[in-house]
Amino acid sequence: MKPRHLVMMSLGSAIGAGLFVGSGAGVQAAGPAVLVSYVVAGLIVIFVMRALGELVAADPNPGAFSHYAGKALGPAAAFAVGALWWVQLCLVVAAEATAAAQIAAAYIPSVPQWVIALAIMLVFTAINLTASGSFGEFEFWFSLIKVAFVGLFLLLGLAYLLGWTPADPPAQIFADGFMPTGVSGVAAGLLVVAFAFGGIEIVAVAAAETANPERSVSQAIKTIVWRILFLYVGSVAVIVLVLPWTDDRLAESPFVAVIETAGLPFAASLMAAVIVIALLSSMNANIYGASRMAFSMSRRSMLPRGLRTTNRRGVPVPAVLATSAFGFVAVGLNYFWAAEVLGVLLNIVGSTLIVTWVATLVSQIVLRRRAEAAGSALPLRMWGYPWLSYATLAGIAVIIGLGLTVESVRFQIVGTLLFVVALYVVGLVVTRRDRTAAV
Repeated sequence: MKPRHLVMMSLGSAIGAGLFVGSGAGVQAAGPAVLVSYVVAGLIVIFVMRALGELVAADPNPGAFSHYAGKALGPAAAFAVGALWWVQLCLVVAAEATAAAQIAAAYIPSVPQWVIALAIMLVFTAINLTASGSFGEFEFWFSLIKVAFVGLFLLLGLAYLLGWTPADPPAQIFADGFMPTGVSGVAAGLLVVAFAFGGIEIVAVAAAETANPERSVSQAIKTIVWRILFLYVGSVAVIVLVLPWTDDRLAESPFVAVIETAGLPFAASLMAAVIVIALLSSMNANIYGASRMAFSMSRRSMLPRGLRTTNRRGVPVPAVLATSAFGFVAVGLNYFWAAEVLGVLLNIVGSTLIVTWVATLVSQIVLRRRAEAAGSALPLRMWGYPWLSYATLAGIAVIIGLGLTVESVRFQIVGTLLFVVALYVVGLVVTRRDRTAAV
């Protein structure tokens, strides 16, 4: 792939269900104060991505954070981090297929939601079985469409607030105050927001298949994070300024609801179609990223050997099929529980991303210390090392602490931590077995 593919793929994977659907759930949890959640999580993501960029530029590898956790903390940690991220992205693929099917079903009610979800999974599994260069070009144009769409949404939202659209602008903003659900609401919104920013880290996985990875990843890291923060915070600011936090439409499609409120029904229908394209783009990139992680872990003897097999074009076909498998399971879930599937998937993923962030920062601190002791040159450096790395870890600890004060969030965090511990124990067994066999 080319550098422009890497940049747009990272944008594409991050601008998906988390923004177009999950942002509404965040507003419902925290009210307008969800902006605080977005700014806090956005800054943490910027710092985590800079730390990850330092690692990738020095050692591009499709195993990404799993590979770096292995170098810094041992093979069991590599297994736990890699397996968690792979499972997480499989869930994201299912969430985005579900979200796209849910929106499309509203416009073509004659077709059941599960049928649309099945068609989506079949098409995009097939796309990911093509060569990576073709995939990169496809994703470049897909991502470009949705970045342009978010920019258009910001302009239309601003036009409405200034009174330049057919509908009258809102008479009262923040009618219930800026923080109607208190600090606990902001805490509850943080995991939804964390999910929203998930996907940008795919740049680390894709770098290994990019020409001149050190230069490409440095360019991507330096530009993507600021664009993502601007697009996310700007979009959510428009949503909370236009829609009351109690509006039921937030749970379905807040972007479409904003345009409808602005008195632009034709534009709302067009945007619904573009949102479906955007969700599919994100899902496409996430199938790619997760399949490469499975491929890398198989090459390191952490997953079954069959997942390391590639076809003559270098595509890890078994890993792609294994990654898509849960998406097909989600098709069945859409058949039985169409209305509930998306919310459950959104909530599960947020807490798993936090574990990936922590592993990345710890790996960066350990490997940076080793690089400096060895006098190794680093193409890209983390800002303010080591203090900013530690401060970012502290910020994540605060998010976890706040989350533990909210009952629904506490269950997710504790469940994720127990799952990570279980993965680590499995990793100890798997990696010890491989070392024993080697001896």
